[in-house]
Amino acid sequence: MKMRVGMGFDVHQLEEGKDFWLGGIKLEAKKGAVGHSDADVLIHAICDALLGAANLGDIGFHFANTDPRWKGMQSIFFLQEVTKMIREKGWQIENLDCSLCLEKPKINPHIPAMKQVLAPAMGISEDDISIKATTNERMGYVGREEGVNAYAVVLLRKA
Repeated sequence: MKMRVGMGFDVHQLEEGKDFWLGGIKLEAKKGAVGHSDADVLIHAICDALLGAANLGDIGFHFANTDPRWKGMQSIFFLQEVTKMIREKGWQIENLDCSLCLEKPKINPHIPAMKQVLAPAMGISEDDISIKATTNERMGYVGREEGVNAYAVVLLRKA
């Protein structure tokens, strides 16, 4: 059985007054991520992991932040489209492991809701998705609450 691993990373600046979308849900927060779309750093990292494992480029190649079609777009749309792309190449998602790095808000209470949104978008079980969060111990741009980043690793198998 052929399998592939993909790794994704994304980062967005945080700004007061912006909505904060993370894992397909809107969180209550003083600061939100800045971006061309809804700036969902977690979904963007997942998309890059999936695309990388299937050798299909990256999210910017398919959904450029210079294209007005994607302005304000919900990132769950990108995830659904990326899932279709990898399936068309004969790949099936086995599991996904994600890490978020931000100081606020606390993420653990929101993980079940994120999984409820992400799993159907990828056609997998919530049990196949791991989401973890950590702070940056008040160091760097994450520690100063200037930005948020996400990492995602995915395992694909040939369907």
